Amino acid sequence: MTERQMQIGEVAERTGLSLRTIRHDEQVGLAAPSARSKGGFRLYTEAHTERLTAIGRMKPLGFFLEETRELLDITDKLKATDTTGKERESLRERLESYRRVVDARCETLRARLETAEDFASALCRPFPTGS
Repeated sequence: MTERQMQIGEVAERTGLSLRTIRHDEQVGLAAPSARSKGGFRLYTEAHTERLTAIGRMKPLGFFLEETRELLDITDKLKATDTTGKERESLRERLESYRRVVDARCETLRARLETAEDFASALCRPFPTGS
């Protein structure tokens, strides 16, 4: 049984990413399609959709291209069955380091959101009338 393949429009809808973003991620080597149709359309599998979703989740956290690439490489290698015990331990340590960075960046985003919500709330308060 062959794995179901989706065109870029369906992948965009499922991931919440724009067609432009998906094409850009392909261009910079983060997520290439698994194949192309006879008509030249990009085709993606479920695994590609999951990878693009992960990339999309990293973007608001401000990861640079090389950080995104390294984090994807770490997770790919951890999923691989031929990764040795010593290499696996090193990968887990690197992943933990990224987890700490993600936690810190999430905390920063929460603080920024709180500031934005305070501002929005202030705009809802009545302003004194001048007279």
